Amino acid sequence: MFSEQSKVGKVYLVGAGPGDPDLITLRGWKILNKAEVVVYDRLANPELLSEAPESAEHIYVGKAAGKPSASQDQINNILVSKAREGKTVIRLKGGDPFVFGRGGEELQVLAAEGISFEVVPGISSSIAAPAYAGIPLTHRHYSSSFTVITGHSINKDGFPQDWKSLAKLETLVILMGFRKLGSIARHLQQAGKSPSTPVAVIEKATYGSQKVVKGTLSTIERKARELSTPATIIVGEVAALGHHLDWFNKQDGTGQTYAPSERSFDHPKIPALAHS
Repeated sequence: MFSEQSKVGKVYLVGAGPGDPDLITLRGWKILNKAEVVVYDRLANPELLSEAPESAEHIYVGKAAGKPSASQDQINNILVSKAREGKTVIRLKGGDPFVFGRGGEELQVLAAEGISFEVVPGISSSIAAPAYAGIPLTHRHYSSSFTVITGHSINKDGFPQDWKSLAKLETLVILMGFRKLGSIARHLQQAGKSPSTPVAVIEKATYGSQKVVKGTLSTIERKARELSTPATIIVGEVAALGHHLDWFNKQDGTGQTYAPSERSFDHPKIPALAHS
C-alpha cells in the first residue's frame, strides 16, 4: 500500500524565457511534455501550453496592473493543493523564476509543506531584451559590470533608496519600471548621473513587434511616450551601441523574419480556482 507521502506530486518551477517560445530551454521543454497541471503567468507565452499533453490542466494566474489578479497566497495554495493531488505541476514563469519572479517565495512554501520541487532556469528579459536590441551589457571599452533592479519595490515609495549609489553604476537594467520611467530618469539625474547618459527602452522584447526607443536621461520620457509594457530599460553608455548593433530589427528589408505569438499580453479570465 502506498503511503500518503508517496501520493504527493512534484512542482517544477520553469523559466519560460523572455517571450519568443523558441527561447525556452531544452530542459524546460522536456518538463512541459510531461505536465499534468500548468500554472502560468501573463508573460509566459501561451504557445508553450501546446507543449504540454492535451489532458493537462491550464491555470492562469497572471498579474496585470489595474486588473483582477490572483494573490501570491492564492498561487501558493494552488501549487500545494495540486501537488497534494499527486500531480506533476509546472509553474511556468516568464523570464527566469529567480529574477524578480517570486520563485524563491513559492519554493519556501513548498519546502515548508514537504513538497518536492525542481528549478529549471530561464532566459531573463534582463539579458534577452538588450541582446535583441543589439546592446551588449558588458563591453571592454564601456561597461565592466551591470546591475539589474526592479521598478517595483516593497519600499513605501516604490523605489530603491540609494539613488546616489545607483547613479555611479556603469550600466543599469530596470525591469517592471516603464510606468515610472520619468521618475527614474529624474532620480538618477538628481543623484548626479549626466543628463546625456544614453538610455534605451525595449518593448515586447524578442517578439516580432519588438520596439526600441533610444534617447538620454533628459529625453527618454518624451521619446518613449508611445511605448507600453512590458518594457525593459537600459541606462548606460552601452545603450548607444544599439544604433550600430541592432541585428533583430534589421533581419531583412521589411522587418523581422518571424513573429512569435503575442497572446501572452492579453489578459485571460482568472479561473475560480485562483480565488479559492
